[in-house]
Amino acid sequence: NFMSNFYVGYGHKSIGDCGSTTIFVEGVSMLVAKAIQDWPLYSGQESSTRYIDFKKQPFANPLNTEQGNEILEKWRAFYSDSFAALCEHLENKFPIQDNEDQKLYQKAISARAFDILRGTLPAGATTNLAWHTNLRQAADKIMMLRSHPLLEVRNTADAIEKALIQMFPSSFGHKRYPETEEYNRVIMNKYYYFHNPNQLNFEVISNKVDKNNLPKEILESRPPKTELPKYFREFGDITFGFKLDFGSFRDVQRHRAVTQRMPLLTLELGFGQWYLEELPPNIKSGLEKLLQEQTDAINALNAPPEIKQYYIAMGYNISNKIIGDLGSLLYLIELRSTRFVHPTLRQRALQMANYLKQEFKEQNIAIHIDSEPDR
Repeated sequence: NFMSNFYVGYGHKSIGDCGSTTIFVEGVSMLVAKAIQDWPLYSGQESSTRYIDFKKQPFANPLNTEQGNEILEKWRAFYSDSFAALCEHLENKFPIQDNEDQKLYQKAISARAFDILRGTLPAGATTNLAWHTNLRQAADKIMMLRSHPLLEVRNTADAIEKALIQMFPSSFGHKRYPETEEYNRVIMNKYYYFHNPNQLNFEVISNKVDKNNLPKEILESRPPKTELPKYFREFGDITFGFKLDFGSFRDVQRHRAVTQRMPLLTLELGFGQWYLEELPPNIKSGLEKLLQEQTDAINALNAPPEIKQYYIAMGYNISNKIIGDLGSLLYLIELRSTRFVHPTLRQRALQMANYLKQEFKEQNIAIHIDSEPDR
């Protein structure tokens, strides 16, 4: 009764912070996972593409047409048929070292092969995720998800809400206001996706950091694995723009302290070259041929751009814009510049690090990056 009267009825939203729950969302497309995780307060995990057997995993086909299914199954066939030959190629390219364990080495080879081939998985490939949230954030997020451009996301939001009502009947069932619902619908349908078809490989869009008042001692004395204090936000932020394959966007989106809008996945910015260059010549030529065939087939689909995303491989580039203060940017850069990170994202992290080194040279900014070669 207390929750019904004061949280739902009275609208004292902060009371919802006192209860939390974990929601498991399984068998949804990568696009649904990203929609749920597109939230500064998201806490949870998603299955890695390294550990899902995509030979059997369902692919979402929202058009429910044979044409759409054919596109999806062509991606699957290339992914499955290339794995063994790619592993053999990687073993020749990166032979085991004397000090390396055979079992760990084979796992690393497989992981590297999965990281390369994930570029040929469609965004409609299904995955699983967990979302740990307090009750207020669940209600606030669902309110936006139910106006999402994609029907699959809206259906997932409805399913989550029904489960929450069943689990916490006194904490859900908020009144809906038509004006608010319409306002959210306009935002989500007209302004949700970010897309810049002219995005450069890498650029600094703006730098609003007040260099004159930065405390030099804090910047230069910061040890490794240590964050800057949160009040560094008062000194301003920097905006970076760059092309990045959708597969790696899934990784960088995990950084909630920076601002990133959800990109629209299209064919316009091309397929990530790294994925092609990592393949042996015979597999590479096969993928180049497949990319042309799939481009023609996707362009021929009678569907809006939002739906075509399901059929586009995750190796295709999106336009990404990252806005953050020095603290959030340094955390992102140092975590994503290690050799354990996907190389396409690592390259962008190192580019941001190089800019900060030059821009804040006088402040002697400490940036602890991993400069060991990729292996």
